[in-house]
Amino acid sequence: MPAPVVLPGTYESLSPIREYIQQAASEFGLDKRATYHLTLAVDEIATNSIMHGYLEANLQGDLMVEAHLSKDAMSIVLEDSGGFFDPGAIPPPYSLDLPAEERPIGGLGVYLALKGVDQFKYERIGDRNRHTFVMHRAAE
Repeated sequence: MPAPVVLPGTYESLSPIREYIQQAASEFGLDKRATYHLTLAVDEIATNSIMHGYLEANLQGDLMVEAHLSKDAMSIVLEDSGGFFDPGAIPPPYSLDLPAEERPIGGLGVYLALKGVDQFKYERIGDRNRHTFVMHRAAE
């Protein structure tokens, strides 16, 4: 299992985060579809952490990514030191049936990303946001 990584809270860190997830998923034996959804979800939240938690807030910080394996599931933990942000508390978009140009801006990426994982958990621990993404191993 790959060791946890700590990267700067910048857009340049997104590619190494994706590579880390894909390596861990490969070692765990996660199928391609589940790996894609997990990578997409972590990428969306990491992007929001960088954009809103660091850049827009004029702050600097890091992103920590760590994989955990159990017999039946793989978890990715993503931590940042930006301001409080619980993506799971964002209400689902109420206007998915509207044409894209008529929908309000924001929230759709987080909604779709979190719908793609089997489980998502948010915790605020001290001055850090901890996002945990869980994918279950497909039944054999």
